[in-house]
Amino acid sequence: MLKAAALLVPIALGVSLYLSSSSELKVPTLPETNWGSKKNVKESTEIRPFKINVPNTVLEDLKYRLAHRRPYVEPLEEAAWTYGISTKYLNTVLNYWKDKYNWTERQALLNKYPQFITNIQGLDIHYYHIRPTNLPKDRNLKVLPLMIIHGWPGSIVEFQKIIPILTTPSPNHDFVFELIAPSLPGYGFSEGAVRPGMATAQMAVVFKNLMQRLGFDKFYVQGGDWGSLIASNIAALFPEKVTGLHSNMCSSFGPSAFFWSVVGTYIPSLVVEKEHYSKFFPISNTMKVLIEESGYFHIQATKPDTIGAALTNSPDGLAAYILEKISTWTSKAYRNRDDGGILEKFTLDEILDNIMVYWITNSITTSARLYAENFSTAYRTLKIDQLPIKVPTACAAFPEELLVQPKSLLKNRFANIIQYNFMPRGGHFAAFEEPQLLADDIFSFVKKAEKIKELPQQDL
Repeated sequence: MLKAAALLVPIALGVSLYLSSSSELKVPTLPETNWGSKKNVKESTEIRPFKINVPNTVLEDLKYRLAHRRPYVEPLEEAAWTYGISTKYLNTVLNYWKDKYNWTERQALLNKYPQFITNIQGLDIHYYHIRPTNLPKDRNLKVLPLMIIHGWPGSIVEFQKIIPILTTPSPNHDFVFELIAPSLPGYGFSEGAVRPGMATAQMAVVFKNLMQRLGFDKFYVQGGDWGSLIASNIAALFPEKVTGLHSNMCSSFGPSAFFWSVVGTYIPSLVVEKEHYSKFFPISNTMKVLIEESGYFHIQATKPDTIGAALTNSPDGLAAYILEKISTWTSKAYRNRDDGGILEKFTLDEILDNIMVYWITNSITTSARLYAENFSTAYRTLKIDQLPIKVPTACAAFPEELLVQPKSLLKNRFANIIQYNFMPRGGHFAAFEEPQLLADDIFSFVKKAEKIKELPQQDL
């Protein structure tokens, strides 16, 4: 074993240096493409107030569809959610949706915070913009702009519980946040592209332009899931605009990261501290989970419009598709429960709020297309996701996240990680599941980043 390790170490180091080429990649200048249907119309810079207002005809149609759904095939005995969602429990959710869920009340809650729409690169982009209120007059609090970005199958619904935490002054901090929470293009109330090519880097351009439209020359950015990739790409493409990057799904997929993941399976001490071995290795455990949970990924990365067509006219099908992800991505153990564990972290109202955003906007197809765009040959050739990120970065590693990588592997892309924390609990939907934990981690990171800003001749 020692001889093998002695041989493997220099080989690993040599191969890693050879494969690691992200520092040599040049930052491309991406075109500010017009993604809308009116290509030759001058873009309006108007910012329009927005309220969610769903017509009764849409709600009546939804209730009719739920009431006239076909009977489902019974689940296998003792299978729980291991074959996908349990149709027994699905009926429970759908009956609640049909008979007890009150959209009028839920819509009012979603309209609690100020919302706006503005046209960026031909698309109407929806976003929350929440300024802190009740600032104490006896304290000189800094108000820092922070963009928070959701992913799939999430929406701006994920942020309802974390918004008041981040925008309320705390006696422990000399700053508070002014939040901008956009709906991704093609998600919820933001228009989707009408032509191919809008991947996460192109969304990064749109969101950089949104912040510029709102008057923010520099800002913090935070994200999970697709939001993590978009936030990372903003930091990589426009480092002069980003004060700091916080992610609850940091990832590095360059050749070096892959190689060291394999090495770590055999000699984990080369990659991570002993007390954290089991969080990452053997890599076969992680790969097993990813293979089990990535069937949707392959469909959406290759034929998004087909799955979109299957779900567009079926509220129960849409609910089943999203509910299964919410269950397993919150905790892998929930697959073994008859109720999918979905009420451990959420209420049915909260989950249905998120599903409603997809239903009332008919955005399941346009949201799924992001997978196809991000894994197209044209996009992968750009190697955007391997560009080095030099801004101050924080990674929050939630234990039930689908993929968590050691800090040592992430440094290949994130060159300036000033905070890496193992979170005590939580999974993929961090802001939705554990808003206080995530908010505390964001505050901790920004406190460090603000101190760095005060240091002389600090190159961010």
